[in-house]
Amino acid sequence: MDRIILHVDMDAFFAEVEVMDNPALKNKPVIVGGTSSRGVAATCSYEARTFGVHSAMPIFKARALCPKGIYIRPRHWRYKEISDEIFKILYRYTELIEPLSIDEAYLDISHLHENPIEVATRIKNDIKDEIGLNISIGISYNKFLAKLASDWNKPNGLKIIRKEDMPEILFPLKIRKVYGIGAKSAEKLFKIGVQTVEDLYNLPIELYKNYFGKWGEDIYWRIRGRDERTVITKRERKSYGKETTFTEDISEKAELWEIISQYCDEIAFMLKSKRLYGKTITIKYKTRNFETHTRSKTIDVYFNESDEIKEISREIFNSIEFNEAIRLIGLTVSNLSNKKNYEQLNFFNI
Repeated sequence: MDRIILHVDMDAFFAEVEVMDNPALKNKPVIVGGTSSRGVAATCSYEARTFGVHSAMPIFKARALCPKGIYIRPRHWRYKEISDEIFKILYRYTELIEPLSIDEAYLDISHLHENPIEVATRIKNDIKDEIGLNISIGISYNKFLAKLASDWNKPNGLKIIRKEDMPEILFPLKIRKVYGIGAKSAEKLFKIGVQTVEDLYNLPIELYKNYFGKWGEDIYWRIRGRDERTVITKRERKSYGKETTFTEDISEKAELWEIISQYCDEIAFMLKSKRLYGKTITIKYKTRNFETHTRSKTIDVYFNESDEIKEISREIFNSIEFNEAIRLIGLTVSNLSNKKNYEQLNFFNI
C-alpha cells in the first residue's frame, strides 16, 4: 500500500498571528522582522507580497517597496505558543509527525485508512475553528510531492498529487520549485535553456550529478515520483541556525551585524523553548563570488541566553574581514545539551 503523507504549512505564520491578535491589521501589508533599516523581514502578509516584499528581504528594501507597510518586531514567545496549540490538534490525528520548524510538519496518515482529502479538510477546519488561522496542506504518497502540493495554491490551500498525475503534473513548474535546486544551480541551468521541470526531466542522469553533486540522483528520481524518505518522529537536534540569501549583496558591516544580532534573539528563543543549551557558535557567509566561509568558537560552558550568544557572536564577527560584498550570512548554535551549567559567564570566558 502506498503511504499517505501530508505536508502542513502555516501560511505567513508570524504575520497571521499578529493579524489574529490585532484585527485592525486585517487586509493590510504587515511585515514582521527587524524594525531597523538594517534588519530583515522574517515573514510578511500576502498583502505585503503584492508589493514585492518577501521573507529574508532587507527591511530598507521592503520599506522602499512598501512605505505604508506596518512593520512589527517578532514576538517569538507568542508564535511558539500558537504553534504548540496547532501541533496539539495535529497529534489528535496521528502520532507519526515530523516537525520541520515552528510552522511546518510532515504527517503520515497511512494507518487511518480514510479519504486523505477528508482528513486534511478536518484538520484545516479544526485549526481555523479553534485557533483562527488558515493553513495549507499538501497530500501525496511521498514527502517531496506532499511539500510541493502544499505550496500549490497558497494561502489556505489544499492539493493532492496522486501517482497517476506523475510526472506530467510537475512539468509546468519552474525548476526553483524543486527542493535541492538553489539559485546558483538554477542560474547554470537557465543558461542551457532549462526553465521548467519538463526541461529538467529530459536531461540524462549524468548531467544531474554534474549540476547538483551528491543530490543529483535524488533530484532525478524525485521529479519522477520516487522519494523513499519516511516521516521521522524522533530526531536528535544537533544544532539551531538561521541564514539568509540576500536579493542584493550587502557590503556594510553594520548591516550584517544587525542581521546576526536578530538571529541571536531568534535562536536563543528556540533553545530556551526546547530547554537546550549550546557550546559552539558558527558564523557562515558567502561572498558575491559564491565562496563560502565559516568561523566558529567553542567555549567551556553551556549557554542559551540571547546576550550570551551575542557576545560570542560579536567576537567571531569582529574577527572577520569582509573584503567583498556578501550574498548570504548565517548563524548556528551547536554542541547542544539539555543539561544546565550554572557557571556564570564572565565575558563568556573567551
